[in-house]
Amino acid sequence: MTRPNTPVAVVGPTATGKSDLALDLAQRWDGEIVNIDAMQLYRGMDIGTAKLAPDERRGIPHHQLDVLDVTQTATVANYQRDAARDVEAILARGAVPIIVGGSMMYVQALLDEWAFPATDPQVRARWEAMLAEGGVEAVHRELVRADPAAAATILPTDARRMVRALEVVEITGQPFAASAPKIGEPRWGTRILGVDRPTEGLDDRIRLRTRLMFERGLVDEVKRLLEVGLRDGVTAQRAIGYAQVLACLDGEYDLAEAEERTFIGTRRYVRRQRSWFRRDPRIEWVDGEDPQLLSAALDALAALATREDLDGDG
Repeated sequence: MTRPNTPVAVVGPTATGKSDLALDLAQRWDGEIVNIDAMQLYRGMDIGTAKLAPDERRGIPHHQLDVLDVTQTATVANYQRDAARDVEAILARGAVPIIVGGSMMYVQALLDEWAFPATDPQVRARWEAMLAEGGVEAVHRELVRADPAAAATILPTDARRMVRALEVVEITGQPFAASAPKIGEPRWGTRILGVDRPTEGLDDRIRLRTRLMFERGLVDEVKRLLEVGLRDGVTAQRAIGYAQVLACLDGEYDLAEAEERTFIGTRRYVRRQRSWFRRDPRIEWVDGEDPQLLSAALDALAALATREDLDGDG
Protein backbone atom coordinates (compact mmCIF):
# COMPACT_ATOMS: atom_id res chain seq x y z
CA MET A 1 0.00 0.00 0.00
CA THR A 2 1.58 3.26 -1.12
CA ARG A 3 1.34 6.40 0.98
CA PRO A 4 -2.18 7.80 0.55
CA ASN A 5 -2.87 11.41 -0.40
CA THR A 6 -6.15 11.40 1.55
CA PRO A 7 -6.97 11.04 5.26
CA VAL A 8 -7.43 7.60 6.76
CA ALA A 9 -10.03 7.08 9.49
CA VAL A 10 -9.71 4.22 11.98
CA VAL A 11 -13.08 3.70 13.66
CA GLY A 12 -15.03 1.03 15.49
CA PRO A 13 -15.98 -0.14 18.97
CA THR A 14 -14.07 0.66 22.14
CA ALA A 15 -11.09 -1.53 23.13
CA THR A 16 -10.58 -3.14 19.73
CA GLY A 17 -7.04 -1.80 19.17
CA LYS A 18 -7.70 1.33 17.09
CA SER A 19 -5.13 3.54 18.81
CA ASP A 20 -2.17 1.20 18.26
CA LEU A 21 -3.12 0.62 14.64
CA ALA A 22 -3.45 4.37 14.06
CA LEU A 23 0.01 4.91 15.52
CA ASP A 24 1.45 2.20 13.26
CA LEU A 25 -0.11 3.82 10.19
CA ALA A 26 1.01 7.31 11.19
CA GLN A 27 4.53 6.08 11.84
CA ARG A 28 4.66 4.33 8.47
CA TRP A 29 3.48 7.38 6.51
CA ASP A 30 4.85 10.25 8.63
CA GLY A 31 1.25 11.06 9.55
CA GLU A 32 -0.48 12.97 12.32
CA ILE A 33 -3.28 11.76 14.59
CA VAL A 34 -6.66 13.51 14.87
CA ASN A 35 -8.65 12.23 17.85
CA ILE A 36 -12.37 11.57 17.33
CA ASP A 37 -13.23 10.32 20.83
CA ALA A 38 -15.45 12.91 22.52
CA MET A 39 -14.29 12.24 26.09
CA GLN A 40 -10.60 12.45 25.16
CA LEU A 41 -11.19 16.10 24.33
CA TYR A 42 -11.13 16.79 28.08
CA ARG A 43 -8.01 17.75 30.01
CA GLY A 44 -7.45 15.49 33.00
CA MET A 45 -9.75 12.72 31.81
CA ASP A 46 -6.95 10.31 31.05
CA ILE A 47 -7.29 7.00 32.88
CA GLY A 48 -11.03 6.58 32.35
CA THR A 49 -10.82 7.34 28.62
CA ALA A 50 -7.74 5.15 27.97
CA LYS A 51 -6.01 8.22 26.56
CA LEU A 52 -2.45 7.56 25.39
CA ALA A 53 0.09 9.29 27.63
CA PRO A 54 2.46 11.69 25.82
CA ASP A 55 5.34 9.20 26.10
CA GLU A 56 3.18 6.54 24.40
CA ARG A 57 2.53 8.63 21.29
CA ARG A 58 5.86 7.76 19.59
CA GLY A 59 6.59 11.42 18.93
CA ILE A 60 3.65 11.63 16.52
CA PRO A 61 1.67 14.89 16.66
CA HIS A 62 -1.82 14.46 18.12
CA HIS A 63 -4.73 16.86 17.64
CA GLN A 64 -8.06 17.25 19.43
CA LEU A 65 -6.74 15.89 22.73
CA ASP A 66 -6.96 17.93 25.95
CA VAL A 67 -8.71 20.90 24.33
CA LEU A 68 -11.59 21.32 26.82
CA ASP A 69 -11.93 21.88 30.56
CA VAL A 70 -14.36 19.52 32.30
CA THR A 71 -16.67 22.47 32.94
CA GLN A 72 -17.11 22.99 29.19
CA THR A 73 -19.66 21.19 27.04
CA ALA A 74 -18.40 19.05 24.20
CA THR A 75 -20.56 19.56 21.12
CA VAL A 76 -20.52 17.77 17.80
CA ALA A 77 -20.78 21.06 15.90
CA ASN A 78 -17.74 22.62 17.60
CA TYR A 79 -15.73 19.45 17.13
CA GLN A 80 -16.69 19.31 13.46
CA ARG A 81 -15.40 22.86 12.91
CA ASP A 82 -12.16 22.48 14.87
CA ALA A 83 -11.21 18.99 13.68
CA ALA A 84 -11.85 19.95 10.05
CA ARG A 85 -9.35 22.78 10.44
CA ASP A 86 -6.81 20.32 11.83
CA VAL A 87 -7.32 17.84 9.00
CA GLU A 88 -6.98 20.53 6.35
CA ALA A 89 -3.87 21.97 8.00
CA ILE A 90 -2.27 18.50 8.07
CA LEU A 91 -3.09 17.98 4.39
CA ALA A 92 -1.64 21.41 3.58
CA ARG A 93 1.62 20.34 5.25
CA GLY A 94 1.76 17.32 2.96
CA ALA A 95 1.22 14.88 5.82
CA VAL A 96 -1.41 12.14 6.20
CA PRO A 97 -4.20 12.76 8.74
CA ILE A 98 -5.02 9.59 10.67
CA ILE A 99 -8.45 10.13 12.27
CA VAL A 100 -9.02 7.68 15.12
CA GLY A 101 -11.82 7.06 17.60
CA GLY A 102 -15.29 5.70 18.12
CA SER A 103 -17.66 8.58 18.90
CA MET A 104 -20.35 7.80 16.38
CA MET A 105 -21.94 11.17 15.68
CA TYR A 106 -18.55 12.89 15.72
CA VAL A 107 -17.33 10.53 12.99
CA GLN A 108 -20.37 11.20 10.83
CA ALA A 109 -20.24 14.95 11.44
CA LEU A 110 -16.60 15.19 10.41
CA LEU A 111 -16.61 12.83 7.44
CA ASP A 112 -20.05 13.70 6.04
CA GLU A 113 -20.19 17.44 6.81
CA TRP A 114 -23.37 17.03 8.84
CA ALA A 115 -25.34 20.31 8.77
CA PHE A 116 -27.08 20.61 12.13
CA PRO A 117 -30.70 21.77 12.46
CA ALA A 118 -31.32 25.14 14.04
CA THR A 119 -32.15 25.44 17.72
CA ASP A 120 -35.22 26.93 19.36
CA PRO A 121 -34.58 28.31 22.86
CA GLN A 122 -38.19 27.91 23.93
CA VAL A 123 -38.42 24.30 22.79
CA ARG A 124 -35.04 23.53 24.34
CA ALA A 125 -36.07 25.15 27.62
CA ARG A 126 -39.19 22.99 27.84
CA TRP A 127 -37.23 19.74 27.47
CA GLU A 128 -34.56 20.96 29.88
CA ALA A 129 -37.34 21.68 32.40
CA MET A 130 -38.51 18.07 32.05
CA LEU A 131 -34.94 16.94 32.65
CA ALA A 132 -34.65 19.09 35.77
CA GLU A 133 -37.97 17.87 37.16
CA GLY A 134 -38.02 14.22 36.14
CA GLY A 135 -34.37 13.38 35.57
CA VAL A 136 -32.76 11.50 32.70
CA GLU A 137 -35.27 8.66 33.03
CA ALA A 138 -38.19 10.96 32.18
CA VAL A 139 -36.39 12.42 29.17
CA HIS A 140 -35.38 8.95 27.98
CA ARG A 141 -38.99 7.71 28.24
CA GLU A 142 -40.16 10.66 26.16
CA LEU A 143 -37.48 10.04 23.54
CA VAL A 144 -38.48 6.35 23.31
CA ARG A 145 -42.02 7.53 22.59
CA ALA A 146 -41.08 10.28 20.14
CA ASP A 147 -38.14 8.68 18.32
CA PRO A 148 -37.35 5.03 19.20
CA ALA A 149 -34.42 4.89 16.79
CA ALA A 150 -32.70 7.86 18.47
CA ALA A 151 -33.41 6.38 21.91
CA ALA A 152 -31.70 3.16 20.83
CA THR A 153 -28.60 5.02 19.64
CA ILE A 154 -28.09 7.66 22.34
CA LEU A 155 -26.79 6.52 25.71
CA PRO A 156 -29.65 6.65 28.25
CA THR A 157 -27.37 8.68 30.54
CA ASP A 158 -26.58 11.28 27.87
CA ALA A 159 -29.20 13.82 28.91
CA ARG A 160 -27.83 16.66 26.79
CA ARG A 161 -28.02 14.69 23.56
CA MET A 162 -31.48 13.32 24.38
CA VAL A 163 -32.72 16.87 24.95
CA ARG A 164 -31.20 17.92 21.63
CA ALA A 165 -32.83 14.98 19.84
CA LEU A 166 -36.24 15.86 21.28
CA GLU A 167 -35.73 19.48 20.26
CA VAL A 168 -34.89 18.48 16.67
CA VAL A 169 -37.85 16.09 16.46
CA GLU A 170 -40.23 18.82 17.67
CA ILE A 171 -38.80 21.51 15.40
CA THR A 172 -38.57 19.43 12.23
CA GLY A 173 -41.40 16.94 12.78
CA GLN A 174 -39.01 14.21 11.65
CA PRO A 175 -36.82 11.66 13.45
CA PHE A 176 -33.48 12.89 14.73
CA ALA A 177 -31.65 10.70 12.20
CA ALA A 178 -33.42 12.48 9.33
CA SER A 179 -31.12 15.46 9.90
CA ALA A 180 -28.08 13.25 9.38
CA PRO A 181 -26.33 13.35 6.01
CA LYS A 182 -26.90 10.65 3.44
CA ILE A 183 -23.95 8.30 3.05
CA GLY A 184 -21.86 9.28 0.08
CA GLU A 185 -18.26 10.09 -0.73
CA PRO A 186 -16.49 10.81 2.58
CA ARG A 187 -15.08 14.30 3.03
CA TRP A 188 -11.56 14.72 1.60
CA GLY A 189 -11.91 11.25 0.02
CA THR A 190 -11.16 9.73 3.43
CA ARG A 191 -10.65 5.97 3.44
CA ILE A 192 -12.36 4.39 6.43
CA LEU A 193 -11.04 1.34 8.28
CA GLY A 194 -13.15 -0.38 10.93
CA VAL A 195 -11.53 -2.42 13.69
CA ASP A 196 -13.59 -5.01 15.56
CA ARG A 197 -13.08 -8.25 17.48
CA PRO A 198 -15.21 -11.30 18.28
CA THR A 199 -17.64 -10.43 21.07
CA GLU A 200 -16.36 -12.84 23.71
CA GLY A 201 -12.75 -11.76 23.35
CA LEU A 202 -13.73 -8.09 23.27
CA ASP A 203 -15.76 -8.48 26.46
CA ASP A 204 -12.66 -9.94 28.12
CA ARG A 205 -10.60 -6.95 26.99
CA ILE A 206 -13.23 -4.53 28.30
CA ARG A 207 -13.29 -6.25 31.68
CA LEU A 208 -9.48 -6.18 31.92
CA ARG A 209 -9.33 -2.55 30.81
CA THR A 210 -11.96 -1.60 33.37
CA ARG A 211 -10.14 -3.36 36.20
CA LEU A 212 -6.84 -1.71 35.25
CA MET A 213 -8.48 1.72 35.17
CA PHE A 214 -9.62 1.32 38.76
CA GLU A 215 -6.28 -0.17 39.84
CA ARG A 216 -4.34 2.66 38.20
CA GLY A 217 -6.20 5.43 39.97
CA LEU A 218 -9.50 6.28 38.30
CA VAL A 219 -11.04 7.21 41.66
CA ASP A 220 -8.18 9.61 42.44
CA GLU A 221 -8.48 11.07 38.95
CA VAL A 222 -12.17 11.78 39.54
CA LYS A 223 -11.37 13.39 42.89
CA ARG A 224 -8.83 15.68 41.22
CA LEU A 225 -11.37 16.60 38.55
CA LEU A 226 -13.94 17.43 41.21
CA GLU A 227 -11.54 20.12 42.44
CA VAL A 228 -11.62 21.78 39.01
CA GLY A 229 -15.39 21.62 38.52
CA LEU A 230 -16.31 18.18 37.19
CA ARG A 231 -19.82 18.40 38.66
CA ASP A 232 -20.34 21.77 36.94
CA GLY A 233 -19.86 20.28 33.49
CA VAL A 234 -22.78 18.95 31.47
CA THR A 235 -20.95 16.35 29.41
CA ALA A 236 -17.81 15.24 31.23
CA GLN A 237 -19.44 14.04 34.43
CA ARG A 238 -21.67 11.64 32.46
CA ALA A 239 -18.80 9.78 30.80
CA ILE A 240 -18.76 6.04 31.40
CA GLY A 241 -16.56 5.32 34.41
CA TYR A 242 -16.66 8.87 35.71
CA ALA A 243 -20.41 8.79 36.34
CA GLN A 244 -20.07 5.48 38.19
CA VAL A 245 -17.21 6.71 40.37
CA LEU A 246 -19.15 9.87 41.20
CA ALA A 247 -22.11 7.74 42.29
CA CYS A 248 -19.76 5.66 44.44
CA LEU A 249 -18.31 8.78 46.08
CA ASP A 250 -21.89 9.91 46.74
CA GLY A 251 -22.55 6.66 48.60
CA GLU A 252 -24.98 5.16 46.08
CA TYR A 253 -22.97 1.93 45.92
CA ASP A 254 -19.49 0.59 46.73
CA LEU A 255 -16.35 0.59 44.59
CA ALA A 256 -16.81 -2.98 43.36
CA GLU A 257 -20.28 -2.07 42.11
CA ALA A 258 -18.89 1.05 40.41
CA GLU A 259 -16.37 -1.10 38.56
CA GLU A 260 -19.00 -3.64 37.52
CA ARG A 261 -21.37 -0.92 36.32
CA THR A 262 -18.52 0.66 34.33
CA PHE A 263 -17.85 -2.67 32.63
CA ILE A 264 -21.54 -3.18 31.84
CA GLY A 265 -21.94 0.40 30.57
CA THR A 266 -18.90 0.06 28.32
CA ARG A 267 -20.11 -3.25 26.95
CA ARG A 268 -23.50 -1.74 26.12
CA TYR A 269 -21.81 1.20 24.44
CA VAL A 270 -19.73 -1.18 22.32
CA ARG A 271 -22.92 -2.85 21.08
CA ARG A 272 -24.26 0.55 20.00
CA GLN A 273 -20.99 1.44 18.29
CA ARG A 274 -20.94 -1.85 16.42
CA SER A 275 -24.52 -1.45 15.25
CA TRP A 276 -23.88 2.14 14.10
CA PHE A 277 -20.63 1.55 12.22
CA ARG A 278 -21.74 -1.74 10.62
CA ARG A 279 -24.45 0.16 8.74
CA ASP A 280 -21.83 2.17 6.84
CA PRO A 281 -20.90 0.32 3.60
CA ARG A 282 -17.85 2.54 3.06
CA ILE A 283 -15.97 0.94 5.97
CA GLU A 284 -13.48 -1.82 5.24
CA TRP A 285 -13.26 -4.06 8.32
CA VAL A 286 -10.23 -5.74 9.89
CA ASP A 287 -10.00 -8.07 12.87
CA GLY A 288 -8.23 -6.52 15.84
CA GLU A 289 -7.14 -10.01 16.92
CA ASP A 290 -5.12 -10.52 13.72
CA PRO A 291 -1.45 -10.85 14.75
CA GLN A 292 -0.59 -9.15 11.43
CA LEU A 293 -3.07 -6.32 11.94
CA LEU A 294 -0.99 -3.63 10.24
CA SER A 295 -0.52 -5.80 7.16
CA ALA A 296 -4.23 -6.61 7.10
CA ALA A 297 -5.07 -2.91 7.41
CA LEU A 298 -2.78 -2.01 4.52
CA ASP A 299 -4.42 -4.71 2.39
CA ALA A 300 -7.85 -3.37 3.33
CA LEU A 301 -6.86 0.17 2.39
CA ALA A 302 -5.49 -1.09 -0.93
CA ALA A 303 -8.83 -2.83 -1.53
CA LEU A 304 -10.63 0.43 -0.81
CA ALA A 305 -8.41 2.26 -3.28
CA THR A 306 -9.10 -0.38 -5.95
CA ARG A 307 -12.83 -0.18 -5.32
CA GLU A 308 -12.73 3.61 -5.64
CA ASP A 309 -10.85 3.32 -8.94
CA LEU A 310 -13.41 0.84 -10.29
CA ASP A 311 -16.27 3.07 -9.19
CA GLY A 312 -14.59 5.98 -10.92
CA ASP A 313 -14.19 4.03 -14.14
CA GLY A 314 -17.82 2.98 -14.00
